[in-house]
Amino acid sequence: MKEFLQGKRLAVVGASRSGKKFGNTIAAELAARGYEVLLVHPEAPEIGGMRCYPNLAALRGMADGVVICVTPRQAGQAVREAAAAGITKIWLQQGADSPEVQAAAAEAGVNPVRGKCILMYASPSGKVPGMHGLHGAIWKLIGQY
Repeated sequence: MKEFLQGKRLAVVGASRSGKKFGNTIAAELAARGYEVLLVHPEAPEIGGMRCYPNLAALRGMADGVVICVTPRQAGQAVREAAAAGITKIWLQQGADSPEVQAAAAEAGVNPVRGKCILMYASPSGKVPGMHGLHGAIWKLIGQY
């Protein structure tokens, strides 16, 4: 997790044009916390004022990591595309993981962060407000951070 969060240019797969998906929330929060966010959407030229890229291949050399917030059915392909584009730091947002996605990651030779919400950890200051901050503090206390 710490290595992933050292990157400051993060791609996000899973934002929608409607603005109602959790990927949109993640993108906005990461941008507010000082990360450069690169949205990936196959059709939209922009979402919420942020430029979109059609796929992860278009981000070769531009992204330090990718946050995947889509269904497991779509996440396996996103993991393969990320690895093919040279993006090996991958965060599978809760709800994106499955045995099939784990198999795709193993095939691609990447070891994604799993089972954790990036909003609990992504902060330039290391202090995340609200409930995520409380959870993070508890996890640090018990050695899970």
